[in-house]
Amino acid sequence: MDLKAAIAARRSVRAFLPDPVPLDRLVGIARDAARAASGGNLQPWHVDIVHGAPMARLKALMAERLAAGALERMEYAVYPPALAAPYRDRRFAVGEAMYAELGIARADKSARREWFARNYAFFGAPAACFVTVDRGMGPPQWADLGMYLQALMLLAVEAGLATCAQEAWAVYPNTIDAFIGTPATRMLFCGVAIGREDQDAPVNRLRSERAPPDEWLRVVD
Repeated sequence: MDLKAAIAARRSVRAFLPDPVPLDRLVGIARDAARAASGGNLQPWHVDIVHGAPMARLKALMAERLAAGALERMEYAVYPPALAAPYRDRRFAVGEAMYAELGIARADKSARREWFARNYAFFGAPAACFVTVDRGMGPPQWADLGMYLQALMLLAVEAGLATCAQEAWAVYPNTIDAFIGTPATRMLFCGVAIGREDQDAPVNRLRSERAPPDEWLRVVD
């Protein structure tokens, strides 16, 4: 698969097969992604892979947290509090498109909450990684995290795997930090579900739209 095809194929998959992924493949992808660009070669990413028995324990733990209604203080805002158009419109549109594939009406708040809770079971994925960063790092290093994650997700595509980057884990930083043993000097950025796509799942029919280039691309004369 060439790079252009991998970029086109990568998307957020929200239903996975339970088939385990060999650990050496997961580790290889994570290691190879570290060739991502990094300003000043800081390489600010820290990556913890969860699979097998630890994954089962984490899923059970999160089921308990959700059942108890436990909430934690988020350490960063996933979206700006006053998200303006066109960004707000794009976020709304992709959400509505996803729920349309699932057949969940906008008025059915209970079903929407139940679906969102699947984030915390990694949408059935057998493995995941968590990315953390030193608290002293700033926006440029957070951009490095994005470049690492893009490299990781494209390498997963090349390996025949699917992913879903999940900033939803920012809602449970204390739980994840305790589970994976994150030092106090670092904070959780996101999780990434990894596995094989369930191609029969309706939600995986979703293909998010991209804004036309004339909205964001300009050649300076």
